[in-house]
Amino acid sequence: MKKSKLVMVGNGMAGVRTIEELLKVAPQLYDISVFGAEPHPNYNRILLSPVLAGEQTMDDIVLNSWDWYRDNGITLHAGKKVVKVDRVKRLVIADDGTEEPYDRLLLCTGSNPFILPVPGKELQGVIAYRDIADTNTMIEASEKYKRAVVIGGGLLGLEAANGLMKRGMEVTVVHVMPWLMERQLDDVAGKLLQKSLEDRGLKFLIGAQTQELVGSADGRVTSIKFKDGTEVATDLVVMAVGIRPNTQLAESMGLHINRGIVVSDTMQTVTDARIYSVGECAAHRGIAYGLVAPLFEQAKVAANHLAQFGIGRYTGSLTSTKLKVTGIDLFSAGEFMGGEGTEEIVMSDPFGGVYKKLVLKDDKLIGACLYGDTVDGSWYFKLLRDGRSIGDIRDKLMFGESSLGDVGHEGHTKAASMPDSAEVCGCNGVTKGTICKAIKEKGLFTLEEVKKHTKASASCGSCTGLVEQILMFTAGGDYSSAPKKKAMCACTDHSHQEVRNTIRDMHLLAIADVYSMMDWRTPNGCASCRPAINYYLLSTWPKEARDDPQSRYINERSHANIQKDGTYSVIPRMWGGETTASELRRIADAVDKYKIPTVKVTGGQRIDLLGVKKEDLQNVWKDIGMPSGHAYAKALRTVKTCVGSEWCRFGTQDSTQMGKDLERALWRMYAPHKVKLAVSGCPRNCAEAGIKDVGVIGVDSGWEIYIAGNGGIKTEVAHFFCKLKTAAEVLEYSGAFLQLYREEGFYLERTLHYVNRVGLDYVKKKILEDHELRRALWERLQFALDGEPDPWFEHQKASVDTRQFSRIGQPDAEHAEATQKTQKEAVE
Repeated sequence: MKKSKLVMVGNGMAGVRTIEELLKVAPQLYDISVFGAEPHPNYNRILLSPVLAGEQTMDDIVLNSWDWYRDNGITLHAGKKVVKVDRVKRLVIADDGTEEPYDRLLLCTGSNPFILPVPGKELQGVIAYRDIADTNTMIEASEKYKRAVVIGGGLLGLEAANGLMKRGMEVTVVHVMPWLMERQLDDVAGKLLQKSLEDRGLKFLIGAQTQELVGSADGRVTSIKFKDGTEVATDLVVMAVGIRPNTQLAESMGLHINRGIVVSDTMQTVTDARIYSVGECAAHRGIAYGLVAPLFEQAKVAANHLAQFGIGRYTGSLTSTKLKVTGIDLFSAGEFMGGEGTEEIVMSDPFGGVYKKLVLKDDKLIGACLYGDTVDGSWYFKLLRDGRSIGDIRDKLMFGESSLGDVGHEGHTKAASMPDSAEVCGCNGVTKGTICKAIKEKGLFTLEEVKKHTKASASCGSCTGLVEQILMFTAGGDYSSAPKKKAMCACTDHSHQEVRNTIRDMHLLAIADVYSMMDWRTPNGCASCRPAINYYLLSTWPKEARDDPQSRYINERSHANIQKDGTYSVIPRMWGGETTASELRRIADAVDKYKIPTVKVTGGQRIDLLGVKKEDLQNVWKDIGMPSGHAYAKALRTVKTCVGSEWCRFGTQDSTQMGKDLERALWRMYAPHKVKLAVSGCPRNCAEAGIKDVGVIGVDSGWEIYIAGNGGIKTEVAHFFCKLKTAAEVLEYSGAFLQLYREEGFYLERTLHYVNRVGLDYVKKKILEDHELRRALWERLQFALDGEPDPWFEHQKASVDTRQFSRIGQPDAEHAEATQKTQKEAVE
């Protein structure tokens, strides 16, 4: 039977949850296509704040990977915005001309951030906070500028302010209302939150009304003016003042709009029964919900009707808010502000950071506001939702469910007493029953497994303790709070360490041997495991294991950095950042000859030629006549230096010569990840040695060595390692540490993460205390690097397939030369 065609516009959490629910009940009913305006797979928007704060990465917050779409036969049009829907022809049209016909259409266009209509809102440096692009913009701004103003003291605004503060910016929060998070907290809790955040370094302007944003001559925001005449200087303005349902497309289609796309209890639009809508863009019974839990309830109902079961109804949601704002637990539900005919039970402990307010009416709980201690939030919400009389427990109500003497027996936890219908994870709408079922049916024993299979505890983290209780209650003695070993990839259950051990213990020399010995599920592996195993073989058995170029990433196969337009960048090596007039002339001549559009000095004190055509790479390398900079590889990138004692008035050591010696000793070194070194000639540290994998700083009595620094998204200062007297010692100690990292680090693990994993004391014991091992490591590194070829000039020895640089149908130069030689010999 031919499948019906389902097209979804919007690739956010609510829409993809609808598809997940649909695939559970009717996996073969539809051919599914998804349009997403962002160039990403589905991710957890709730966790953008930890990404901004540097606590998580973008990869960490992806909910459905690219592979998930492929494995489920879903066509994902990422980075394509739908601009038109023809309801007569039933055709969806994107901004790049892509068209998809539909039998059923699911509109999940979400919401747009509200921008204050004040002068200067269009200035550079004025942004909203809604998606990955906004997050990246803020991260980039934090690296260049020092001052930020966040307009809006709601949840999103406070998370943005906290993240920017953690990245080193001076942040002021502007909020027009009398207290923070006035929709989720009462005045007492809001002011407690403000005090706590002020203690952490945030500044607040409460009751301030923005009048104008002022910019510089080049169009960037420089300050914010208020209606009372005051002004605050700033380099960045983040507007987090609310959202509006994104109904622009729906309006152009002629759908009925009223506070959102108006839908019925079946989540079908009231205008066109073929079209469904869920999420922040949908208006149900006059309400457009912004919390995750009700949106996921909508998703289940929509999936039920798309599956043609036709039995589900969405009748609205009684919502509660359980949040963790910058580490502070908050909960509110119902009419927590009180009102006529209500009474309040309040417990306040400002010193202990705990505040609770329960609002009663007609002997029932109608509202709750909790600050600091939210463990009983779910229980209060159940009392509120059920409308249960609380007369018999009124005297114990403030002290929570555990204070009731008739709810348990010995060993009976809160998790055991909860009904299966009780909601555990408000962010993802996960009930206790869902968690228990997954634990039993899938044999889950760890918190990480529960997160993966149910998404409980995978968002704000405020329900983690309760999820662990459910695990202990359900799994019993099999429960483990520690995560199980992490498999290398989906092809195997073996970890990186197990693979490394097997290669060493069994003296394996080829990828195929590893797959055979370790019972790999996928005969030829995948793009994740093949490069890792190739590296482990080469680093464990140098000069015995043979490099497999096809198991390297494209950059390492081409020995140049591929750029977004398909051209390449070439970065020749300059020892310690030093060059000559002859080298500069050759570079300039190559730029002219091959029409290379951009020449740029890199942060590592080298010259980058950007826009080189692939077929020109070999000739560019030949004409430049300089060694490979390995800027494309998991290898030693560069050794950055200052001018040192040779030229600088403050220099105490010859940092340039030390940098050249280190680079010449290590430049052919492949590693688990890129490696960067720096040498500064004095403690003023102009070469930024304190944030490198290995940093060397000259002092009056010799050299100080620092290891495992990182200047990336989250800057990490390197650890002081040791103090040495001679240049020879610097080479030996630095090389021994890098060889230890080469032999023990996991593929794609930076030195920072390697040292965090094994511990700095472990590394010091191996290198500083065990003199024989240190010398052995240094000798093993020298042995591995001896005779390692330059891939730009020793193609055959380096196993470089030069055919990749030729245009289709055109033989490469070496192959053509060999052919001509053979033909000449035949004639002679």
